[in-house]
Amino acid sequence: MSIIVWYRNDLRVHDHEPLWKASQEQQPVYPVYIFDPRQFEELPLGFSKTGKFRIQFLIESVQNLRDNLQKIGSNLLIRIGKPEEIIPQLAIALSATSVYCSEEATSEEITIDTILEERLQSLDKKLLFFWTSTLYHIDDLPFEIDKLPDVFTQFRHKVEKMSTVRGCFPTPIRLPTISFLEIGDMPNLSDLLAMTPPQNTLYQGGEDAGKARLQAYFWEKDLLKVYKETRNGMLGLDYSSKFSVWLGLGCISPRYIYQQIIAYEYERTKNESTYWLIFELIWRDYFRFVALKYGNKLFSPLGIKQHRQLRQHQNKRVFELWQQGETGIPLIDANMKELLDTGFMSNRGRQNVASFLVKDLQIDWTWGASWFESQLLDYDVCSNWGNWNYVAGVGNDPRENRYFNIAIQAERYDPQGEYVKFWLPALKNIPSEKVHWVSVLSAKEQQSYQIQIGVDFPKALVDANKWRKK
Repeated sequence: MSIIVWYRNDLRVHDHEPLWKASQEQQPVYPVYIFDPRQFEELPLGFSKTGKFRIQFLIESVQNLRDNLQKIGSNLLIRIGKPEEIIPQLAIALSATSVYCSEEATSEEITIDTILEERLQSLDKKLLFFWTSTLYHIDDLPFEIDKLPDVFTQFRHKVEKMSTVRGCFPTPIRLPTISFLEIGDMPNLSDLLAMTPPQNTLYQGGEDAGKARLQAYFWEKDLLKVYKETRNGMLGLDYSSKFSVWLGLGCISPRYIYQQIIAYEYERTKNESTYWLIFELIWRDYFRFVALKYGNKLFSPLGIKQHRQLRQHQNKRVFELWQQGETGIPLIDANMKELLDTGFMSNRGRQNVASFLVKDLQIDWTWGASWFESQLLDYDVCSNWGNWNYVAGVGNDPRENRYFNIAIQAERYDPQGEYVKFWLPALKNIPSEKVHWVSVLSAKEQQSYQIQIGVDFPKALVDANKWRKK
């Protein structure tokens, strides 16, 4: 008799209800992680569903989970294949009565869960789900999911007034040793994707790295107190917390972050910035609950609203120029180059490149969402697709025609051009007051600044003067 703990997007030992509950049952506990090849397949758009940065970060995170399980006497079984096939086989081999796992919110995962549950039931075994991914527990919401408010502010006000954040589950002190089963080797990136590992990655995967980032950002650098003022930055590591990188795979718990914020407010200071990080965690919750409410509408070109037909084209060549940062618009291209080179992009950058793709280039927004899914280290299915719905005007934004004037955004958030010059060295000689208007430089100006548009820097896909007029 034993219990299998199936790890998914919850790669930690702290605040992990399935692991803690299993550890209290006086039975052998077998943690397992399964690399599903379907997550690494090539999409019809011509790129992998999961890109190299995400895969490398995943491998590091799973390895760190194994390390931390070993520290408490256990280990992590590693398998490659389909969970709905492998887990029933393991359940038989281990004489497991139950499989404990975190509950997911979107269709691909739910489909696997349904098949797995049926197969385990046929073996007289149980699949038990635990809600582990949000700050506010789903059972503590002051409404049923089908009554979820369609405007974030209404949701936030209700949960802040009527719900409370639960405490974290303890980390098991000791688990039974796993010794008689083939543990399984950690795959390399090349085992999952025909690609060499990225070099000089900025972010280390895993629970330990996530906690270390929090320790540095809160307690060593004391940056939480200015989070609200700096969060719209784009250049560097410390303008924002970067916690989303570890939240995406569940390497760090949102409730753990919340507890640390409360401790910081008690020991250091309580202000708008400390609240604003909680505010961002609530936004993350909201998108997960939206995904539960609307199901596959989240991935439809019509979005969750299903009533607004966008003017969108499926121009592959234009989309590829956007992907590669070759649109000729400095703010857009710098952000897309950063994504290609690091697997990360600021929140401000994401809003701008998404708006530009949908509103200016009029390209199918689902293509952009798929590209972000492939590339972003902090990819979270609900937040990613929920945000793209929002920007495209088919989601939870009460303003359907929200539009980002790229020139205003550039001059507000990169006034000296430091960000675009960092990622686009061809622009290094252009004065800061002109660097965001490179596409409209005269021939004389181009000669003076040692740049030739169309040779050293791409011709713009849109006329930048339109932003000046607005």
